[in-house]
Amino acid sequence: MGFSQGLSGLSAAAKALDVVGNNIANSQTIGFKAGSASFSDIFAGSMGMGVQVAGVSQNFGQGGPAVGSSALDMMINGRGFFRMVDDAGSVFYGRNGEFRENENGFIINRTNNTFLTGYQATNGVINPGAQVGPIRIPKDDMPPAASEKGSLGGTLDSGAEVITKAFDPDDKDTYSHMSQFTATDSLGNKHDIQVYFANKGNGKWEVYAIDSTAPEVGVLKAFNIEFEPNGNMKTDPAVLNIKGEKYNGANALNLNIDLGKITQVAKEPQIKLEEIDGQAPGTFNNFQVSDTGEVIAIYSNGKRQTVAQVVLADFANVGGLAQQGNNLWAETVQSGQPFLGTSGTGSFGDMTGGMLESSNVNLGDEMVNMIVYQRNYQSNSQTIKTQSEVLQTLVNLR
Repeated sequence: MGFSQGLSGLSAAAKALDVVGNNIANSQTIGFKAGSASFSDIFAGSMGMGVQVAGVSQNFGQGGPAVGSSALDMMINGRGFFRMVDDAGSVFYGRNGEFRENENGFIINRTNNTFLTGYQATNGVINPGAQVGPIRIPKDDMPPAASEKGSLGGTLDSGAEVITKAFDPDDKDTYSHMSQFTATDSLGNKHDIQVYFANKGNGKWEVYAIDSTAPEVGVLKAFNIEFEPNGNMKTDPAVLNIKGEKYNGANALNLNIDLGKITQVAKEPQIKLEEIDGQAPGTFNNFQVSDTGEVIAIYSNGKRQTVAQVVLADFANVGGLAQQGNNLWAETVQSGQPFLGTSGTGSFGDMTGGMLESSNVNLGDEMVNMIVYQRNYQSNSQTIKTQSEVLQTLVNLR
């Protein structure tokens, strides 16, 4: 009698217990994916020679969410991997979203020190066709920029008293409503802008604008707008040009404000700034990661600017990826070549900043598997013991 069947069973059960032990050991490892042993039988002719471990497959199912400890922590909910490179330029993939910033401003993984890759922005814009490379968070100050365009929105009171007197900003009887907002010039100086609206009756209004910080010298001219009977703006284009004088060495303000979203209805007037470009100079304060994978710098002037976007990778056959340790995988012929994208596009999952993906190990399942493989090991050892006893009986025959 042979012992090969029992020995192979012992070996296979021991390897399966190794897989279970590895799963349990990594039950708290961020981004870890549980493995499972697959078995196949061994035949020699028509004779069964036992069992072997055909391979260890990984379960790439979603792990639960966990609160991160860093502003750069990220979680992928769905398909996709973070794409990372090491100092030598070798490419790796992983689900561990524990990231930090190194001394040079690059985003690296806290557990394996690989560089997170993505698209670097230029002036806050991710250009089409941008190269994928290590992401760096620039700490440069934000330069000032002059306000050149913006828009006002809201409503004017169609029942306002008709104004017949000539406009005078110091006389409240010469206008129906006034709105105020702030613009910036080429050096970042703030300019207070007042916009006055005077009802002329039958849906017609006169609009006056003054840069009160550096008012333009000369006669203030009216900009005429008119509304449809349904209250919508009739004037097209309804763009109010506001000019000022040079101030503190900066260029004179030259600002175009779109009034096209303003309506006229029978209610209390309310006109407010909807948007305006330009900014005062700003110092880099902090950063955050959005749910679209954008790395956003935050400045002291209240502005936010996209500095990079994290790229995600996916494969036709994720089961074909080769484990590299440190929660990393590498591309193989079986996995196919990676295809790249960003959070929430195509088949890629959604990213969540400030969160992490926990291990997907189910401890209950692993404990049951451990009992099953232990019983399997004991049963195979029993077949060896029985074979030994039968052999001893044969030896003792006289």
